Amino acid sequence: MKKEFYERPDKITEQWCKDAGWFSWQDFLTAVPSPVFVVTGWKENGKQNACLQSWATFIGGGTDVFICVMPVYKGGHMYRSLKRTGVCVLNFPSNDIYGRCVKTIGNNGFETDEIDAAGLTAENAAKVGAPRIKECFLNIECEFLWERELLEGGGSWIAALKAVHVCMDSDRYDESKLGRYGKTGYLYQIHCPMNPETGDVAPVGPGVIAQGDFVEWVTK
Repeated sequence: MKKEFYERPDKITEQWCKDAGWFSWQDFLTAVPSPVFVVTGWKENGKQNACLQSWATFIGGGTDVFICVMPVYKGGHMYRSLKRTGVCVLNFPSNDIYGRCVKTIGNNGFETDEIDAAGLTAENAAKVGAPRIKECFLNIECEFLWERELLEGGGSWIAALKAVHVCMDSDRYDESKLGRYGKTGYLYQIHCPMNPETGDVAPVGPGVIAQGDFVEWVTK
């Protein structure tokens, strides 16, 4: 049975939303997943920065244009690095190294080399001046395009990044081998799915997706 939600259910409290980082109650109700990746760049002091990220989307803007639109926190190292250098790398981990990527959250001091501190390996990017994470199966090197306030006066900002180079493990783009999906492929942030009637919250963790049954693309 479908139910209509015109306003925040009582069980999804305002305090809960604030404690979780000022997310909307619709976020917890819908729990729409988004891809997980690590944004890497250089701090002002020459140390490597690594920011575990989600809540982003990827959009094709033409045959040779691929754009990432993602939220940014203006008080963080990642934002300052991005604005100063104009470049970054988006590194996509599979489940076997996700635990190490999570460590970038705690190991984020200004004097910390965050890739090394997480037990990951840095390598040079091919086209931009930012480090890549070697263990990640996909690295998208990007240039900064623009930033916008999501809603005027709301305090949330988004940035657009243009892909200029892609490096991908051949076993991932071969679907007969590891492939891009399932437990060896892309990870998705499962954001606190909450039952609006009871307030119960499902465990938070990375999710995976699997290809569905083939459907012929017939529009008439």
